[in-house]
Amino acid sequence: MPKKHLVTHMFTADPSAHVFEGRVYIYPSHDLDKDAPENDSGDQYAMTDYHVLSQPHPEKRATDHGEALHLRDVPWASRQLWGLDAACRKGRYYLYFPARDKEGIFRIGVAISDRPEGPFQPEPQPIAGSFSIDPCAFRDDDGEFYLGFGGIWAGQLQCWATGSYQPDAQEPPDDALALCPKIARLTPDMLQFVAPPQDAVIVDENGAPLKSGDRSRRYFEGPWLHKYRGTYYLSYSTGTTHYLVYATSDRPTGPFTFRGRILNPVVGWTTHHSIIEFGGRWWLYYHDASLSGGVSYKRSVKVQELFYEADGSIRTLDP
Repeated sequence: MPKKHLVTHMFTADPSAHVFEGRVYIYPSHDLDKDAPENDSGDQYAMTDYHVLSQPHPEKRATDHGEALHLRDVPWASRQLWGLDAACRKGRYYLYFPARDKEGIFRIGVAISDRPEGPFQPEPQPIAGSFSIDPCAFRDDDGEFYLGFGGIWAGQLQCWATGSYQPDAQEPPDDALALCPKIARLTPDMLQFVAPPQDAVIVDENGAPLKSGDRSRRYFEGPWLHKYRGTYYLSYSTGTTHYLVYATSDRPTGPFTFRGRILNPVVGWTTHHSIIEFGGRWWLYYHDASLSGGVSYKRSVKVQELFYEADGSIRTLDP
């Protein structure tokens, strides 16, 4: 199928796709169409609202359901509504989103709706003990929900390496262990962590945790959890080397063994993705900057079919 943009009337990024009520709902961030200075703090990503998209099928046209949540409606947040995710439990829909609090520290908030397209009403405070960016919600076969998250550099994951916030902390040196995404089980009301988040450790084929200097494999941002034939897949962006890669485990919390690449580099600096099954086929949602001519902070959401090999490995795609 052609790898076309889902929508072209606005810039969208970080698509989290789910099948709700027999339809694909996509929860992207919204890049504003304005010029901004670029830096490693991410000031160019000055996003202030979320729109929800949906499709009757991944190969069909997407509908924009309009604004689902705005920064001004989140009491604790000051700026930067970045990549988000959604979940459904007992007929209610939960939006998980990062934003900087009044002190400039990223936290993860929750907003609730009776409809998958929203609008969503935010909780007055972020999730206790939450930090960093890029939440991803995963429902296991037993009905338990988990929230993965984390991004280094502007996402501040490195600032929490000691367990408390250190604003000037840097990514570990090349010969040190790489930072890991975090994962926590959610409470039955979907609003808090059952216990403090733990590392979702990523290891090589010999079981050794990846090193920080292993930039073609180590975690950078954008986690996604899904399950295929009884195996848990953790996929993520390598950031500086611009790959989407994946690792697998027999548990939702890991450790995860690195397996390979899903997507080669796209136009633009980042990509961020999600993986779903629909109609007996698997689909990869991601973004690039082709619609804006390569402006890294004006991105657009795409979808293409994903393929598994007989051994459960994922075929590497070209964008």
